Amino acid sequence: MKQGTTLFLKIAVIIIGIPVLALCIFLVPEIANYATKLYPDITYLKYLVLIGLYAAAIPFYFALYQAFKLLSYIDKDKAFSELSVRALRNIKYCASTISILYVIDMPLLYLIAEKDDAPGIILIGLVIIFASMVIAVFAAVLQQLLKNAIDIKTENDLTV
Repeated sequence: MKQGTTLFLKIAVIIIGIPVLALCIFLVPEIANYATKLYPDITYLKYLVLIGLYAAAIPFYFALYQAFKLLSYIDKDKAFSELSVRALRNIKYCASTISILYVIDMPLLYLIAEKDDAPGIILIGLVIIFASMVIAVFAAVLQQLLKNAIDIKTENDLTV
C-alpha cells in the first residue's frame, strides 16, 4: 500500500490528542481547585480529582499511540499480522481501563454535581464511561475478526 493512504486518519488521531492535552493542562487543575472550594473541609479532594482525571489520560494517550501504530502497520501492508491484533487488544484494554477509572471517579463527580447543583457533570461522566465501553467492545470485535482472518490466511497459505 502506498505511504500516506492513512495520512488523514493519522492526522485525526493527532488532532484528537491535542484538545485532551489542553484540557489536562488548563481545565483539570481548575476542576480540582473548584472541588476544593466546594468542600473546604475535605482537603485531599483536590488530589483525588487530579489523580483520577490524570490517571484516565494515561490510557487514553496509550490507546491513541496504539491506533497510530495500527495505521502504520496498514501503511506497511502488515494489517493482517499479529502486531495489528496486539494493537487492537491494547486499545481494548485501554478503553476498559478508562471506563473503570471513571466508574471509580463517579462519587467525586457526584459530590461536585450535588454541591454545585449541576447534574450535567454526572452526565458527562456517564457519556465517557459509555463511549469507552463501546470502543472496548468494538476493538474486541475487530480483534477477533482479525484473528479469524489471519487464521484463514495462514490455512490458505499452507494449503497452496
